[in-house]
Amino acid sequence: MAEKAKPAAVGAGKAQDIERIKRRLDMLDNRLDSIDSMVTAVAERIMLQPVVLNITCPHCGENIEIAVIGSTKPGR
Repeated sequence: MAEKAKPAAVGAGKAQDIERIKRRLDMLDNRLDSIDSMVTAVAERIMLQPVVLNITCPHCGENIEIAVIGSTKPGR
């Protein structure tokens, strides 16, 4: 009789695993949506005004300036 109980327990374990995977996929989807929103906001800002990044080289100590400039289409 103990053998008959094992398949039900195994099936319940698989169902829990599937639910855990579904929850993790939902969390990943939410995180990807958040990243997409942040990247979109940065891209929109770049299109409206220039963004300048100042980076110091860790090896030689020289300052490196990177300017990102975009232009918006007329009518936007």
